[in-house]
Amino acid sequence: MTKAEIVTEIAKKTGIEKVAVQATVESFMETVKDSLTNGENVYLRGFGSFIIKRRAEKTGRNISKNTTIIIPAHNIPAFKPAKVFVNEVKNKVQ
Repeated sequence: MTKAEIVTEIAKKTGIEKVAVQATVESFMETVKDSLTNGENVYLRGFGSFIIKRRAEKTGRNISKNTTIIIPAHNIPAFKPAKVFVNEVKNKVQ
């Protein structure tokens, strides 16, 4: 499902204009990005958490030049679904 399809679905279910829904979805995504950039996790009860994971420094290889490089420690964004959400998906797919 794409962002446009999500906007259309929400507009259909709520009766709110697509333009307003689009602005709300964009604002939500921007807020999540800003929070994660500032080191704050985002918790949505019953849905999941947008969290920051720390990747440790590691050694990588450039196989074309046969050299090793050090990949520095860094943060990555991640999503951890809530148990309720995971259980719903598991039960629906069967």
